[in-house]
Amino acid sequence: QVQLMESGGGSVQAGGSLRLSCAASGVPRDYCMGWFRLAALREGVATITPDGTTNYAESVKGRFTISKDNAKNTLYLHMNNLKPGDTGMYYCAAKYSCSDPRYDYWGQGTQVTVSS
Repeated sequence: QVQLMESGGGSVQAGGSLRLSCAASGVPRDYCMGWFRLAALREGVATITPDGTTNYAESVKGRFTISKDNAKNTLYLHMNNLKPGDTGMYYCAAKYSCSDPRYDYWGQGTQVTVSS
């Protein structure tokens, strides 16, 4: 059974950093994973394939880094130079088919609030 649990959210001032973690139990290593955020709309933030290929939303390129530790079954999102526009609920997600736009599993989310 796949379970995803995010942690690491919080409140920071603009320019600050946070690291989000997603404990991913039961997720096979050949799954694609990603981070999404929900503010006014749901936005894909970053994705990572089983071979480590990453993609980022234009709004976070150069500031956010997605990574995974297979030994710890944990997905990370390192967020630097945070901006108020990064505020939102952040979710990690996993899917079997990287070519399918839909994700099969979602966590409960962790809140990130960036103040100016």
